[in-house]
Amino acid sequence: MQVEDRDYFARLTRAVAEERDQAAFGVLFYHFAPRLKSWLTSQRMPVDEAEELVQEVMTVLWHRASLYDPNKSSLSTWLFRIARNRRVDAQRRARGKEAFGELEWMMMEAHTSDALIEGEERDARVRLALSQIPDEQMKLVRAAFFLGQTHAEIAATTGLPLGTVKSRIRLAFQHLRRSLEDNGSN
Repeated sequence: MQVEDRDYFARLTRAVAEERDQAAFGVLFYHFAPRLKSWLTSQRMPVDEAEELVQEVMTVLWHRASLYDPNKSSLSTWLFRIARNRRVDAQRRARGKEAFGELEWMMMEAHTSDALIEGEERDARVRLALSQIPDEQMKLVRAAFFLGQTHAEIAATTGLPLGTVKSRIRLAFQHLRRSLEDNGSN
């Protein structure tokens, strides 16, 4: 790549970064995408995966063009480095999947299902415990944790003393803790 080409690509990249210039991006895309794809397939990457990775790299160019520094490298070097890093990441992910056998995948899926069931059971216990908190306390808990109000704001809107607001919220949590501990031991 000649110095003139380097400057030309740097100007186009700056136009993409600063002005979101689609025409400039199009020129860059049509110049670099085929070269990236060719290089990736020469690295024994299947064509469809190479095309997908090229799309990722060009998306990085569109969204992160401002990160390119022409004083550090050519645009070509920057894009090929991104492609290389993405290819390595994809290979690592693929090796990770291959390292697990079918049994391991089934065990992971079963564990995920167990965790989902446990989460649903936990959520049901929490809902039950919340339903047992006295209404005067629950109103304050809702205001503090679901509406994001401070204790002082709750006191102002309800007309209750600040100490009463704090005490009722503390009592609600004590009630909740006891209820969850009782339900968790069953």
